[in-house]
Amino acid sequence: MSNLKQLAQTLGLSITTVSRALDGYSDVAVVTRERVRAAAHAINYRPNSAARSLRRRKAETVAVTLPMEPGRFGPPVFLNMLAACSQRLAEEGLDLMLLPTAGRAAEMETYRRLVDGGRADAIIVVRTRLEDERVAFLKERAIPFVTHGRTARAHEHAFIDGDGEAGFREATRLLASLGHRRIAHISAPQDLTFAHLRRIGWHAGLAHENLPEALECAARPTEIGGYEATRWLLQQPSRPTGLLCATDSIAIGALSALKECGLVAGRDVAVIGHDNLPSAAFTDPPLSTMEIAAPDVGCQLAEMLIARLGGRDPRDLQTILPVRQVPRATHGRPN
Repeated sequence: MSNLKQLAQTLGLSITTVSRALDGYSDVAVVTRERVRAAAHAINYRPNSAARSLRRRKAETVAVTLPMEPGRFGPPVFLNMLAACSQRLAEEGLDLMLLPTAGRAAEMETYRRLVDGGRADAIIVVRTRLEDERVAFLKERAIPFVTHGRTARAHEHAFIDGDGEAGFREATRLLASLGHRRIAHISAPQDLTFAHLRRIGWHAGLAHENLPEALECAARPTEIGGYEATRWLLQQPSRPTGLLCATDSIAIGALSALKECGLVAGRDVAVIGHDNLPSAAFTDPPLSTMEIAAPDVGCQLAEMLIARLGGRDPRDLQTILPVRQVPRATHGRPN
């Protein structure tokens, strides 16, 4: 007589997937359900009826950790997305649990507590890194997960992402078409995949327009990071006429620095961000930005996770969505 954990290890599936397959959940692929039942029959596995009944009544949990920023709970770009994701998961009896973390070491400790303590049946990973220890850990533990963003080995796991590289290439070419020749980039830390890809897009846009490599400055992806980076750029001998910012939060900080220096965004220095935060439409002047051109990213993320819980191959669950420009008032022609 074997137990559920041993059965899951034999099949190379998570305990949650095997449990849902045995309980007949429709989100588990038919082929997977049949394979699990055949393996259970072969080893004479019989689920504990009392535990099974309790499990059917228990709401299963999906966890997501969010990095804490000064004065706020996680990057604001994720909150609306996760709200939509939570609603879709709830339809399947899954609860979404948000956990703030401060620093990579604390985040990994949270992952170990969640997974090894059986507190989460699946994980959503956000703000991915090129070399992401969270992804490696979840693969090792065979826990169903999806990522919002790619890694250096994205072909091995389920993910949804925007094409930030193409978006920043297009934004750079847009500024060049308006006459800008000194287009600086305020980047986020380059271990973050989104920051790495957006920087590549900026470089590609400069190369396409035969522009010299302009100034760049790495910053924390926050308003204060954007403010400090912009102040530094404005002090350089060849001041940029355009700023391409890795995030809207950085861009909002840049607007504050420009105003403090007596410059007007869109007239003296062009500014473009990324994320289309709700506050971006209400800055002074309203911020030109870009966003993933899909209104239901949170729902798509939830659908992917449900499919992973059902045993779908992660290689079949990989989506890169287009990015669209959101022009407002901060990207005019240079003086």
